[in-house]
Amino acid sequence: MASSDKTLPELFTASEFARFCQVDLKTIHNWADKGEIRHFRTPGRHLRFRRLDVLDFLRKYGYPIPAALQASRPKVVVIDNDPAVLATIRRALSKQFEITTFQDAFDALVAIGSLEPDAVVTEVELDGLDGLRFVERLVTMDATSHVRCIVHSSQTEKETAVMEAGATGFVGKGDTNRLREVLERATGIGRT
Repeated sequence: MASSDKTLPELFTASEFARFCQVDLKTIHNWADKGEIRHFRTPGRHLRFRRLDVLDFLRKYGYPIPAALQASRPKVVVIDNDPAVLATIRRALSKQFEITTFQDAFDALVAIGSLEPDAVVTEVELDGLDGLRFVERLVTMDATSHVRCIVHSSQTEKETAVMEAGATGFVGKGDTNRLREVLERATGIGRT
């Protein structure tokens, strides 16, 4: 990556999180023990917090979002059968997001685990894959439950079903400005 890239760590320590909230380290441990913030522990039992979970917490409790968290380039996986749609999204969003596109849904599924994206943008109708089921599984599996899922589709009649399946947002196909806004908000680089 170029040195001008503003990429933040994917994980934060309890001390870093405490600085964001301007609280004592013990407070962070208490919040984690009470389930107030999603976290995990390293094999050495140290607390770690994913970037998006920190953003969710800060927003939920009205903390200001530090400029450093807003300035990063979140990773986004985009899945669509149409290469022209993928090219349009890449052109529209690549300045703010680290975009990886897939025309084949199964290739995307295999890659999501290693890419560890902040968000996935997907069409609801994918060749050989039930888009609703994909959204549902993405947001309920432990390994990917932190990933924001935005459906970008012309099938507006499926919006309610998509949102009930757990999607973060639904954007009509072709509306790249709205897609950018939804992604900014979902990944924490937009204004609250």
